[in-house]
Amino acid sequence: MVDDVGAALLIIGNEILSGRTQDANLRYIALGLNEVGIRLQEVRVVADEEGAIIAAVNALRSTYAYVFTTGGIGPTHDDITAQSVAKAFGVALRRDPRAVERLLRQIRPENLNEARLRMANIPEGADLIDNPVSHAPGFRLGNVFVMAGIPRIMQVMFEGVRPSLIGGARLLSKSVTIFIGEGTIAAALAEIQQRRPDVEIGSYPFNRDGIFGTVIVVRGTDAPAIEEAVAEVAGMAEGHGAKIEIEVALPR
Repeated sequence: MVDDVGAALLIIGNEILSGRTQDANLRYIALGLNEVGIRLQEVRVVADEEGAIIAAVNALRSTYAYVFTTGGIGPTHDDITAQSVAKAFGVALRRDPRAVERLLRQIRPENLNEARLRMANIPEGADLIDNPVSHAPGFRLGNVFVMAGIPRIMQVMFEGVRPSLIGGARLLSKSVTIFIGEGTIAAALAEIQQRRPDVEIGSYPFNRDGIFGTVIVVRGTDAPAIEEAVAEVAGMAEGHGAKIEIEVALPR
């Protein structure tokens, strides 16, 4: 349907699974990847458990071109992402002098205790990901990018690696808002999708102050194909006597 360069996101942290902390990184990463023609195709959330992290990393890195992880690279006992990724790849975890040097940009030598030095433990063979905010680095090993969970730090890490990512065509989208229930148009919509395998057609119902309707989103990498599919969807809705609103232009 769409020729994708695929990616996965692995969110690591008991605080996410407990509901105590709400993830704020998914949307930023998904939008940023789309800008370079990479599509986020899977998201997993796992606890701070070594076995769960290893299993998820190995499953995802063998399936997708890129894997991004967030969380678990701080100084405390439950920050076990680095050691887990090292075991997933079957390499040693070592105190990296490059990472120590970065920590010393932020922390006085007399304050660089063993807990803080844990943030300089990096899998052997990994490249560091710079962190201009607090200087504790992330790292890249193979196709896995390991980043902080704190949104502000994750964002600067992601922006640092984004120029190195190689993607395909950017995914475009356009929406049609139809003021009619999706059950009324479901069969006709399925027929349009079947005729147009070069785009994806998603249906999202809504209720706005008692007014029912459906937002149809057409996605793809070919702008003319999207416009043609949108025209078909609009024509189908008008055939049902529905009021419609069409997004003015494709996002660029």
